[in-house]
Amino acid sequence: MNTPDLAPGIATRLAAAKILHSVFKTRRSLDDCFSTNGEYSGLPPVDQGFARAMVIEALRQGGRLDHGIGEFLDRPVTGIDPDVRALLWLGVTQLWSLGTPAHAAVGETVAAAKSWPQTRKASGLVNAVLRKATLSRETFDATPAEKTWPDWVHDEFLRSLGLDGARALAAAQIDQPQLHLTSLEPDVTAQTLDGAVIAPGSVAITSARVDTLPGFQEGRWWVQDAAAALAARILAPGEDECVLDLCAAPGGKTLQLAATGARVIALDRSKNRLERVRENLDRTGLADRVDVIHGDVETWTPPVLADAILLDAPCSALGTLRRHPEGAWIKSEREIQGYRAVQARFLDAAAAMLKPGGRLVYCVCTPRREEGLEVIESALGDEGLVRDPIRPPECNGFEGSVTAAGDVLTIPNGDKRHDAFFISRLRRRLK
Repeated sequence: MNTPDLAPGIATRLAAAKILHSVFKTRRSLDDCFSTNGEYSGLPPVDQGFARAMVIEALRQGGRLDHGIGEFLDRPVTGIDPDVRALLWLGVTQLWSLGTPAHAAVGETVAAAKSWPQTRKASGLVNAVLRKATLSRETFDATPAEKTWPDWVHDEFLRSLGLDGARALAAAQIDQPQLHLTSLEPDVTAQTLDGAVIAPGSVAITSARVDTLPGFQEGRWWVQDAAAALAARILAPGEDECVLDLCAAPGGKTLQLAATGARVIALDRSKNRLERVRENLDRTGLADRVDVIHGDVETWTPPVLADAILLDAPCSALGTLRRHPEGAWIKSEREIQGYRAVQARFLDAAAAMLKPGGRLVYCVCTPRREEGLEVIESALGDEGLVRDPIRPPECNGFEGSVTAAGDVLTIPNGDKRHDAFFISRLRRRLK
């Protein structure tokens, strides 16, 4: 519902607070929370943009915000009601990250607290904390980047990547992310959209509403992180090869595979997500090269054994936090422990669909060892699978991501900002 009786600045902050609270409470994706919030959809476009900027920046910096806010409280931040915590996050985000004038950040956030019945009694607390935050931000500034996540996420990354790797992921998350596109004419796309080619077929541009950009409606490019695009490049299907794209939605890798001239079967168990695959295939003119199948990897049987398979297995998605920072706050440590068993079953099922001598690329958008390296090492020998080491020249733009074992782990480095993917290539032994 709209709130026409509220001043625009107050209504914007109230809508943002309710979206952030919805993330905490429902553990749904940020896109879902934005799309189902009537107060947000009723805002003018410019206010929608500000609300979105506040929420996303707050989620990027969340753990560091908690450390900074904690200096002004006599109890742990985690003990505060989630709705009040949402308002505090938004208030200090305006002050410490977005450069919002203090009178607006404090006054209108406090007014939003007073306008929300469930936070009205806490408006004094919100006012006191934000006024202190206008005077001091030393704790926030001194908090390391890797503390931006909940403690359990921080610990997961330390176990898998060490401190340097965790810090690299955190630095990439805190920065405003660029938008990556896959294009069949990357030089043309980069020139048209004032971007830069960052890897073969991958172009980085400033984030924007993609459906308004030149070339989108004509299907000249599609949105896809450069690290995500690497898996299909490593599979390198030949023209007329039979290729299976398992867990295919939303379809970026399907489009890459189809563009090579291969005969592609795209399988996914989500009917809704497959509709997006079909839309992208139609938009890019690649639909006649792909059979889109609704089915489950563990029960579906292919019409023939495949020459090559790309398995983008279900995973914790903790490697995509730079684009989806809510992932650290809507998942739990217990929840992600179940992925390894699913990944092992899917890999076994995929191997049974592969011709002797055929190749299989396994990838997950997470750097966790339990979902990447350990899954592969456990599978070696099953169904006759052997590792087919990836070589640095095959990973133009990501040569430094190839591990000693011949897998790929794409950890951001320096000014290279991309998702964290684990990729391994296997072959099925000849009988």
